[in-house]
Amino acid sequence: MIIAIDGPAASGKGTLARRLAGCLNLPHLDTGLLYRATARALLDQGQDLSDRIAAVAAARGLALTDFDEDALRGPRMGDAASIVGSIPEVRAALIETQRDFARRPGGAVLDGRDIGTVICPGAEVKIFVTASPEARATRRALELKGRGEKIDFAAVLDDIRRRDARDRDRAAAPLKVADDAVLLDTTKLDVEAAYKAALAIVFSHADPETLVSQSAG
Repeated sequence: MIIAIDGPAASGKGTLARRLAGCLNLPHLDTGLLYRATARALLDQGQDLSDRIAAVAAARGLALTDFDEDALRGPRMGDAASIVGSIPEVRAALIETQRDFARRPGGAVLDGRDIGTVICPGAEVKIFVTASPEARATRRALELKGRGEKIDFAAVLDDIRRRDARDRDRAAAPLKVADDAVLLDTTKLDVEAAYKAALAIVFSHADPETLVSQSAG
């Protein structure tokens, strides 16, 4: 069983994906880390983020075991990943890596921007998680504050909106709702309520026998 969870920055899709994967005993891939790791490699090499040749080489050199998630988090890396992710050749280079992960025995949970539309269009369950820009900016600001970083809410909100526009308007695999995805608006939901809503979507769309075998582990 493949579960595809898409959505814009700070919508809560990553948290939901991790919890669903844990509940269903499925491996989870935060595909955004692939783009963050690509951007990190370019920055470490002193390369321009818009250098297509260097970006593709960095993407092809990734291994899923190489990620230091702490080094890949934060707004700077998120913005850098959005820039790198807008390069069509980079997205093409990472497609098979993501599809190979999804083909694991038993399936997987993947979250990102184009899982249900490009990476796994045949996924049994597709959820598009969204929330208002203001709600997402508030969540991101609280996350940054929890790390001890200085917060400028207006700047965080502006970053959210810029990333939304870049992801939505890019030529390659733009952020959009798959025709057969279920829209989950988490603007007024806390983490627990959003998780229960997502789990209900999974149980209403997936094959019951598959769910029983997955949950049994």
